[in-house]
Amino acid sequence: MKPTRPNRESVTTINRDGSRLFLHPADVSGRFTTGRRLFAFLLIGIYVLLPWIPVGGHPAVFLDVMQGRFHLFGLTFASQDLWLTFFLITGLGFSLFFITALFGRVWCGWACPQTVFLEHVYRRIERWIEGDAPSRRRLDEAPWQGAKIVKRILKHGLFAGISLLIAHVFLAYFISIPQLYEWMRGSPTEHFRAFAFVFIAGGIIYFNFAWFREQLCLVICPYGRLQSALIDDDSVIIGYDEERGEPRGPAKKEGFGDCIDCFRCVQVCPTGIDIRQGLQIECIGCANCIDACDAIMSKLGRPKGLVRYDSQTGLAGRTRRFLRPRIFLYFALMLAGAAAFTLSVSSLRSANLNVVRMSGAPYIVGESGIRNQYMVRVINKSDTAKTFSVSATADDGRPIALSGNDALAVPAMGEEVRPLVVSVARQDYTGEFDLSIELTGPEGRSIVRRSANFLGPDPRLIQP
Repeated sequence: MKPTRPNRESVTTINRDGSRLFLHPADVSGRFTTGRRLFAFLLIGIYVLLPWIPVGGHPAVFLDVMQGRFHLFGLTFASQDLWLTFFLITGLGFSLFFITALFGRVWCGWACPQTVFLEHVYRRIERWIEGDAPSRRRLDEAPWQGAKIVKRILKHGLFAGISLLIAHVFLAYFISIPQLYEWMRGSPTEHFRAFAFVFIAGGIIYFNFAWFREQLCLVICPYGRLQSALIDDDSVIIGYDEERGEPRGPAKKEGFGDCIDCFRCVQVCPTGIDIRQGLQIECIGCANCIDACDAIMSKLGRPKGLVRYDSQTGLAGRTRRFLRPRIFLYFALMLAGAAAFTLSVSSLRSANLNVVRMSGAPYIVGESGIRNQYMVRVINKSDTAKTFSVSATADDGRPIALSGNDALAVPAMGEEVRPLVVSVARQDYTGEFDLSIELTGPEGRSIVRRSANFLGPDPRLIQP
């Protein structure tokens, strides 16, 4: 039976009566499908292997939230360094804007985890167990008995197992592979929060890939909505060459275009759209329709490319502009974000120093002079225990006395808090002044310096 033509005026996964239309896209083969599958396996391999690959004594990506340390490809960040994520996320965001302005939704079709796992893992399993698209539709309509029950139990059992595996790998990014293995061998009650996290996350992943599927792209993901603002007529998209394809008609009759209205491009679409209706918000740029149409054109002995990667300008027969204002703007913002992140990372130190004034009276006046009390917090961000020293000097060079500035032995990835008392003799006190409090490492080199204000009374009130 000829499939119903998708309607651009409504979401493609909604039936006329408002019920959910469950899609069963047909399988497809071709150069883009092969390329996407190889790239997807590469991305899945990276996702699985990153917690295993050691870089600088830690996994390549290890977000150790329990210790407040975050290891990223040899760089170690403390929780105090999380402000750097603003520049990282900003740079990545503008990079996506730049890529989208050039190549449309290539991220969605080639690299988005939703597409990677759904199209290249879950739907592959579904096709292996339940057959091609017509077989899956017949199975949906069949009564719950015999073969249907067995196939559904097998399919959903594999879906659940893979979802739990994905959740376990995700947890390893936060606790490390050895710790994960140790916890898996123990009783669930010993680490109940981690146990609950895995099953809740696994349940969400299972629900998404077993049932929700393309609805995540159509309903929840904001990127598709941003598409219309990020691209223009010169951005590369997947489109239908209407000039060449219309009017549609039988292959053996004259007077028709190259499109024979076979609906193969619709049958293989994971969001159920008809690419011949123009650019649509549901299109994720997966290129299934290109491979499907190219295969039909090859059988008919006609040139490939009726559906292809091109710009709307190119599809209209005009010359595409590569350089245009939004490209320069997005590229400049991308470079700004990358430069800000690089400069921020280069300013990181192996230790950190925080200085706060102790609660209570801001200063104490004694016979020997005026005292200010501070609390210094030394954070060791390295993997080895180190001994640090804290010193203070007056910015104007006046003599001061220190108490509590003995050497601090700080364990690896640990911290120490100690009071620091700064005193000024009466005869040297002429009013409030600024201090420089410096943290020095075991090798005698300055690591970080903080400023503080020395407070006191009116100098006229304490003169002898």
